[in-house]
Amino acid sequence: MTGPTGPIGSTATAAIAASASPTTYSSTEEKLTWLMQGMLARTPGARHALVLSRDGLKLCRTPELSVDQADQLAAIAAGIQSLSHGASMEFGDGTGGVRSAMAEFYGGVLFIVEAGEGAHLALVTAEEADPGLIGHNMAELVEQLGDHLSSQPRTSLSAQPRTS
Repeated sequence: MTGPTGPIGSTATAAIAASASPTTYSSTEEKLTWLMQGMLARTPGARHALVLSRDGLKLCRTPELSVDQADQLAAIAAGIQSLSHGASMEFGDGTGGVRSAMAEFYGGVLFIVEAGEGAHLALVTAEEADPGLIGHNMAELVEQLGDHLSSQPRTSLSAQPRTS
């Protein structure tokens, strides 16, 4: 299997968010998906990977996740990261920084790491998967993608100037 060549464009988030339908992929999304699938292949026990925005929008997913599952996982991961941010503010150094979060449940584990400004990488694994290897592979993927996983915060409609 050969992978994409060349650097990933700096407009990754915009291209992903602008996808017209779940089955229509931009070339940027295909590259991101290919990189996430590579991580799944290198990580025994890994089942699903997802890139999401801080506010819970799915940006890119591996094909094993249905669109509905990806939406649900994005909401869950964003909620966990938000709670972790609150814990960091109250009990950490006060900056609200969260490097990673993990939820262990019957039948699997959810790992979440920061992946650029306003973006997170979520990975669902089997219970017996090696957390050390998972952490290493997730960090490696985030490094490969660099700023291409950044997601700018959405602005509310009320914050935008009216043109009439």
